[in-house]
Amino acid sequence: MNAFGDGPTVDLRDFDSQACLIYGIGNVGRQDDGLGWAFVDQLENSGLCPNAETYRNYQLQLEDADLLSRMQRVLFVDATKDKNVTSFEIHQPAPLLDYTFTSHALSIPAVLATCQQCFDHLPDVFVLAIRGYEFELQEGLTPRARRNLSEATARICGTTSYR
Repeated sequence: MNAFGDGPTVDLRDFDSQACLIYGIGNVGRQDDGLGWAFVDQLENSGLCPNAETYRNYQLQLEDADLLSRMQRVLFVDATKDKNVTSFEIHQPAPLLDYTFTSHALSIPAVLATCQQCFDHLPDVFVLAIRGYEFELQEGLTPRARRNLSEATARICGTTSYR
């Protein structure tokens, strides 16, 4: 699934509710790994989706299952190194207890499975994966990642650029 293919459609207006969460994953100190946080920053700075809860973290943890258990809809935003993703992609992950549940950093499917198993609730979850290129110890997005962020933002939010 690519951004312009047959993947699910996400409209940010569907997340403008207190029962919705927009969760940026990443590390702004590792170049393009900061794409998730940059997306959330852009939403907050532009006043888009003001009713949604926003959150940023370096990685997913077991406690995030509790956070998700109180939501109807969740949008995770994260950088991807997947070379098959040209700009960004949107997909809906399925719950799956993979081996990350034994780690300090869980996968999105493992958090969903934990939420479902422990809280008997599974919100509608989407992942916006934005293609990144450089992940070294340095602040700031690369120009190509910034362009991908702009394309993803334009598609989902109806805005045109990130500065």
